[in-house]
Amino acid sequence: MSDTPDIPSYFTDPAAAADYEERTRRLVPGLADFHRICTLLLADRTPEQGRVLVVGAGGGLELRTFAQAHPGWQFVGVDPADEMLRVAKAALGAQSARVDWHCGYVHTAPEGPFDSAACLLTLHFVKLKDRVATLREIHRRLAPGGALVVMHLSFGGDAAARARWFARYVAFAVSSGVAPDNVRAATEAMTERLTILPPGKDEAMLKDAGFRDVDTIYTGLCFRGWVAYA
Repeated sequence: MSDTPDIPSYFTDPAAAADYEERTRRLVPGLADFHRICTLLLADRTPEQGRVLVVGAGGGLELRTFAQAHPGWQFVGVDPADEMLRVAKAALGAQSARVDWHCGYVHTAPEGPFDSAACLLTLHFVKLKDRVATLREIHRRLAPGGALVVMHLSFGGDAAARARWFARYVAFAVSSGVAPDNVRAATEAMTERLTILPPGKDEAMLKDAGFRDVDTIYTGLCFRGWVAYA
């Protein structure tokens, strides 16, 4: 697994990081409801005094939902961007004390074992050569039977099909109030920087990493989510 950070500038720029919550809610269909669904699925395997690993914890949106719903849970929040962790701590307020914050990557994070884990809007930033290794590092930190919920950009097809998916992404963002020029610029950066796989490949990588009972739990235009078990 690569140790070389490759963090997009909008995660290190203070102004851009501060706008993360509003921007993400406009770009991801049904994000708040997905966080609630994720909480319910994690609760299936997490006792009220359980431990939850959150990979890609910068921004703190899912952590805030988990913490509010389950006041007995303790967390480890992992993210390589200092600025995004600062935003996450602010988002959680007093609940931030329940999180062991780890600036870095999952392979250097605390070993666990954890009752469950979440990795949301993160894996599409992981290089293809590191994707399975990242999932394996999450898997080995989970207690037997522990749940993992993931969600990220996932679609396939030839160049024309992928262009159609990106066009839908742009249309949704514009309909949510994002300036068209901003969305198009972000889309161009996404095509160059992100690793976006077909859903079948995403599921195969979860299984290659040791997860079982992989089920689709969310589809929102370009985004998909799964639950799987260690």
